[in-house]
Amino acid sequence: MAEELTPETPEPETPETAEAIKPRKNGLYPGVSDELAENMKSGWADTELHGLEPIAQASETAARRAALSARFPGERLVIPAGNLKTRSNDTEYAFRASTEYTYLTGDQTQDGVLVLEPKAGQDGHDATVYLLPRSNRENGEFWLDGQGELWVGRRQSLTEAEQLLGIPAKDVRELPAALKDATGPVRNVRGHDAGIEAALTDKVTAERDEELRVHLSEARAVKDAFEIGELQKAVDSTVRGFEDVVKILDKAEATSERYIEGTFFLRARVEGNDIGYGSICAAGPHATTLHWVRNDGDVRPGDLLLLDAGVETHTLYTADVTRTLPINGRYSELQRKIYDAVYESQEAGIAAVKPGAKYRDFHDASQRVLAEKLVEWGLLEGPVEKVLELGLQRRWTLHGTGHMLGLDVHDCAAARREAYADGTLEPGMCLTVEPGLYFQADDLTVPEEYRGIGVRIEDDILVTEDGNRNLSAALPRRSDEVEAWMAALKQA
Repeated sequence: MAEELTPETPEPETPETAEAIKPRKNGLYPGVSDELAENMKSGWADTELHGLEPIAQASETAARRAALSARFPGERLVIPAGNLKTRSNDTEYAFRASTEYTYLTGDQTQDGVLVLEPKAGQDGHDATVYLLPRSNRENGEFWLDGQGELWVGRRQSLTEAEQLLGIPAKDVRELPAALKDATGPVRNVRGHDAGIEAALTDKVTAERDEELRVHLSEARAVKDAFEIGELQKAVDSTVRGFEDVVKILDKAEATSERYIEGTFFLRARVEGNDIGYGSICAAGPHATTLHWVRNDGDVRPGDLLLLDAGVETHTLYTADVTRTLPINGRYSELQRKIYDAVYESQEAGIAAVKPGAKYRDFHDASQRVLAEKLVEWGLLEGPVEKVLELGLQRRWTLHGTGHMLGLDVHDCAAARREAYADGTLEPGMCLTVEPGLYFQADDLTVPEEYRGIGVRIEDDILVTEDGNRNLSAALPRRSDEVEAWMAALKQA
């Protein structure tokens, strides 16, 4: 990794003025001569792009902004993309724009801010996206600043951004001052941009800002056609990623769970933007840890592999799929019994996903099946109704049976309980159905042969007008189909 020309130089706190990064001999940039600074100003081709087509979701993002405008008439709404976060010293984490900003603009630019300004004397809002313009060649920002284009790549010009997003664009460095001078009610999505929050500190309240965040979370519950298409893309790539993993299980046996993690990650980066969340590549007893992301354990024949992973598309929609696979290609008798119980539970849960159903119905249906199995196996004393009333099955089922899915893997998380967990399913909602059974390695309440076995099966389910559609149906679920699928892949 290349070092900057003058690593001892502190970066300016903000790029509010061009003078902030002006090179000065024996000043901010002591390693830069006046002659070199002058030389770097000229001799560069014009790379402005013309006639750009709008992004694929431009009409959808416009409709979302219109709906938001109607919900908060007469109020200025500020939705930041967020800033880079330091990983270590002078290196940053890869940037991921805030979900709210991406949902309303389709843009993924760091430091971007969407502002909806009430129209004077009229209904509705004027939308403006505030972005960093192209790097300045005159003052040297493009090659002297650590985030200049020479270091991190070309930025879109404001004119290019307007063509792509269908939103007027302005220089984000002008925004803090404009917000400080703003009058009238303002709401801001907090937690993404400290500079914007500082500019609004005396104009907003936590309660009003939270109302905006909650509304945007609930607005994402029903997906439009573009979003459904992106979720299907994410799932299709994820299916191929699972196939990749099955083909290299012998290599994982010779190394560790990391080989599985890396294999799936390659598919995510080649076909998408990234993984949608940390991949869970849990072999053997690690499968009983719900969010096992260390992925540094052994991969042994005879054990199960619980693979919970999802590709994130270039537009940031993610899949979330889990399969529990026999590493040697065949389930043992006990593994099959537990797996088939989870499969039966998932079947009941998926059948309960339909328009008009209560959100909790699929969870209740899945839990009932698992409770019945635990009583049947003698691990719990019935009757089943009493077990469910007391929640005793949760010692081994542990988690809820699903969640909303979209731009966030746990989408709509800020929604009110009455709009989510206590709500009703509608066509266009997308959710996971993912029951599991987990027998911890040190659980003395179950027979020894159960200990260290964990099974989860998870699919991404779209609520349709007449029921549901399993977006991840291309991945086998039934135990005999999983074995046949694995055998065919290993022979390919």
